[in-house]
Amino acid sequence: MNEEIAALSQVATWPNADRRTRIVLASQFTAAGLDAEGFGFFAELSSRTPRDGLLLALAGAFQSRLDGQAEAAIAKLDAATTLDLGLPHYYRGISLAGLPGCAGRAETVVADLEFVLMVKDQFPLGFMRPVHAALARAYDLLGRAEDAARARGRAGHLITGYWGNPEDGFRFVPPRLVEHAQGVHVAQGYDFADVGFVVTGTGVVAVDAASTPEHAAAALGALREITELPVTHVILTHAHLDHVGGLDALTADGATVIAQANFPRELAIQNSGPPPLGYYLPRGHGRQAHVVPGRLVDAVERLTVGGVDFTLIPIAGGETEDGLVVHLPDLGVAFVGDMCMPYLGSPTVAEGSAQGLFDAMRVVMDLRPRTLIHGHPALTENYPVEAFPGLLAALRDLERITAAGISDGLTLAEILRLNHLPDVLRDHPAAVMPYLVTRDTFIQRVHRGRTGYWHRSGEGVERFTSAELSAALDLLGGRSAAAFVTAGLELARRGEHPLALHVVDLGLLSHAGAPELAGLRQSLLESMVARNQLLNPFKFMHYASLAGLALDPAE
Repeated sequence: MNEEIAALSQVATWPNADRRTRIVLASQFTAAGLDAEGFGFFAELSSRTPRDGLLLALAGAFQSRLDGQAEAAIAKLDAATTLDLGLPHYYRGISLAGLPGCAGRAETVVADLEFVLMVKDQFPLGFMRPVHAALARAYDLLGRAEDAARARGRAGHLITGYWGNPEDGFRFVPPRLVEHAQGVHVAQGYDFADVGFVVTGTGVVAVDAASTPEHAAAALGALREITELPVTHVILTHAHLDHVGGLDALTADGATVIAQANFPRELAIQNSGPPPLGYYLPRGHGRQAHVVPGRLVDAVERLTVGGVDFTLIPIAGGETEDGLVVHLPDLGVAFVGDMCMPYLGSPTVAEGSAQGLFDAMRVVMDLRPRTLIHGHPALTENYPVEAFPGLLAALRDLERITAAGISDGLTLAEILRLNHLPDVLRDHPAAVMPYLVTRDTFIQRVHRGRTGYWHRSGEGVERFTSAELSAALDLLGGRSAAAFVTAGLELARRGEHPLALHVVDLGLLSHAGAPELAGLRQSLLESMVARNQLLNPFKFMHYASLAGLALDPAE
């Protein structure tokens, strides 16, 4: 069983475990194809808390996918809907639709899932994709052809709100303008990154500027439904391209551009770094930016625009060394950019630090804001200020464990396999998901900063290309593509999809024309997309681009 499932399984049994943790665990079991294991886990946990409708529904949902278990599964699902509204109906509708002929209960599928659509604001956005797919099957059985066609147009198997394609790039949510406090708006889904707008008495202060002028202009267009006041200032939280690339669209009225004093150095690092992953940028857009701020901030400064007070606070972490927190003290709001990016910097650039993240979190906690606005919807959702005390303590503990592992001579892979869960998380349920989202990449960044490129185990002493490894494995497999297929299928059956994908990729280097390998690779890529849809957007984006998936916004 993979480390994510093992960790989530442990957390999900804690007395204060929240529903989201258990839903994410269920999605990981499903993505790994571990239906029997998912059923065993949730059936046992449900037996301990028999009045919990979600746990019983999850047990029934997994059981419904096991041979010969439909009747018992349906009994569980029916019982779950008498215990709670919402999620049990969601899982019953989806599960019944997955059985042959909807198990003769197409009307129940429609009743359950039309109810879910009526209260869809209570569900994560992407959950509606499989709802529409299930409704399409039920409508067909009931002879409702037009309803079925309409549902199929909105259907999908993923449960995330992420979407994207090579032309438009990656987005976390459909385009929308969210008001977090009076006059404080955030344009989400117009770009990979969000654009903040603070409407003051004399003009608009923008926070960050998206990846491209077109995306920034679209975000500003959404704001124009509220105000026609000019943009007088653009404050950049850091120099990553997805936060500065659209600056020209926001400075047409001569806005003052403000950034942290380390901004020029960080921008130079970005411009000289490797190409970004997958759908990070829309097709045809360059990855370098040329930005000269009109004002650089090297100490805490106060700014008043149109009667609104801003405090600008330089931070040296955790993603980059040019971070700038924008605090609106009277409104209890703090824009924090990407300081909590789980990767402690871009995963493709050597930047960020654990200590920088710790220091930045302390600075923000001392502000005592009511609302944190991060640079991406997933960060704003996963890293609320309420999670900071527990998360900070847990990450300090993780840094200690990582340092001890390095000192003991463990390889990076061995430290990751420790699957460390700090005890402090038991008392801080809000910190559990941000910790799990951050854990593995945090370990990698700390390890990278404290070790060299040789390890006493021999790792790194010699380097081999993928082609060389492929040729060696091909010898073991008798120079047969079938050997790679067999290994890939068996690893996938065990739930080890990343390793299976690696083996198949090596196989394709030696057997480039093997259709069975190409087909298996596509299936594994789609499994990796599903596996990362709730925990790792960068991996999701990477595998979606390799699979060539074009994902429409969830409705």
